[in-house]
Amino acid sequence: MQIVTLTTDLGEHDYALPALKGAILRRNASLLLVDITHAIRDFDIVQAAFIFGNAWRSFPEGAIHVVWVNNHYSPDKTYVVIRYEGQYFIGPDNGVFSLIMDEAPQEIYALEFDPESAFSLRELYAFAVGSIAGGMPLEKIGVPVSSLLQRITFRPVTGPSHIRGSVIYIDNFDNAVINISRTLFEEVGRGRRFTLSFKRHEPLRRLARSYGDATVGEPLCLFNAAGYLEIAVYMGKAASLLGLTLDDMIEIVFEN
Repeated sequence: MQIVTLTTDLGEHDYALPALKGAILRRNASLLLVDITHAIRDFDIVQAAFIFGNAWRSFPEGAIHVVWVNNHYSPDKTYVVIRYEGQYFIGPDNGVFSLIMDEAPQEIYALEFDPESAFSLRELYAFAVGSIAGGMPLEKIGVPVSSLLQRITFRPVTGPSHIRGSVIYIDNFDNAVINISRTLFEEVGRGRRFTLSFKRHEPLRRLARSYGDATVGEPLCLFNAAGYLEIAVYMGKAASLLGLTLDDMIEIVFEN
């Protein structure tokens, strides 16, 4: 069964999402539609890249991924189909794919869209999904293009004994996710003791192996399943209790 995932900022309280699903299924009712999330903040491609970027590799080869975020029509916007690492991606060329993919994809095709026609964007996406699922070559679906629009997000700043990062996501449990990966932490830290400082709170000085390593209500830091550093409160809501919001800065200093 052909898997089609959906990641959107459409929410679940309007007709737009079921209309999109209906348009896709009308072309091929045997497709298996999988909802990744429809709760992306309006137009927020950075949040979309974080959530979808940590999910898509879990799907089998050949999966089709629809990313409908900041997807309104404008005359200068391009809508693309991409083949990358054995999977297919459909969405607006607004920078979201450059944040998701580690290297530039070799197969990018622009979908032809005439805003003067009655052919809506959801029909355009349904056409692309149905064509891929039906085995149509990508060169018959769109026009080849050489590159994607690039977007750059804030990256951690490092020195011999420090890393400065920021909060990039507040998850469903109110944990604050930091844009510092385990790999970067280990490369800079080299096993040294550290102090993690944020706002005016008491610094954190050890990595927890799990949330249960702390006592109830105690702040802690650990690496989550996606490999990113988190600030959490055991059995509590870290972002609310500690006043952490998106883009807040944190600093890790390693002992010399």
